[in-house]
Amino acid sequence: MSDLDLAVSVALGIGLAAATGLRVFLPLLVVSAAAYSGHLPLADSFAWLGTPAALILLSVAAVVEILAYYIPGVDNLLDALATPAALVAGTVVSAAVITDLPPTVKWATAVIAGGGIAGVMQSMTALLRAKSTVFTAGVGNPVLATSELAGSLLMSLLALAAPLIALLLIVLFLWLALRLLLRVTRRSPPAPEP
Repeated sequence: MSDLDLAVSVALGIGLAAATGLRVFLPLLVVSAAAYSGHLPLADSFAWLGTPAALILLSVAAVVEILAYYIPGVDNLLDALATPAALVAGTVVSAAVITDLPPTVKWATAVIAGGGIAGVMQSMTALLRAKSTVFTAGVGNPVLATSELAGSLLMSLLALAAPLIALLLIVLFLWLALRLLLRVTRRSPPAPEP
């Protein structure tokens, strides 16, 4: 495997993992459909993702997850459950598409990069939903849910079509998120009293 092929494989895994931070099951469904149709080779131990049974189960799970995020109150509860699920899904989807690496390197990359980016993305969306719930009394949450759904689908498809571009977008998103976080946490000192 050439260095470029390896970079594309890792970028694909990270891109798909980032998408699991927005919706846990949708990127897995996209991977399952691509593998089932023969468009995406998977690591041997993840061939089960390309089976009809996996495709059906992931379809049902993705639809239930998507609809549940539109139910007030349930969306916030799902964020608590989705955070550990996103870590696992990000790790699994990364490991599934990162091929031809020694197992130790593959799993270290999948856990650190895949699970890590999925956790960061999920944490950011959970924080946004919490703020939306407080500031809009939950009225803004469906808009956020739709944005997350679109982002997850677009990132999944972009990761499949152009993994290196997807990776660049993730880096840009992380940079913007870090700047926003620093701006929010940076407090101006109180004005001295006369």
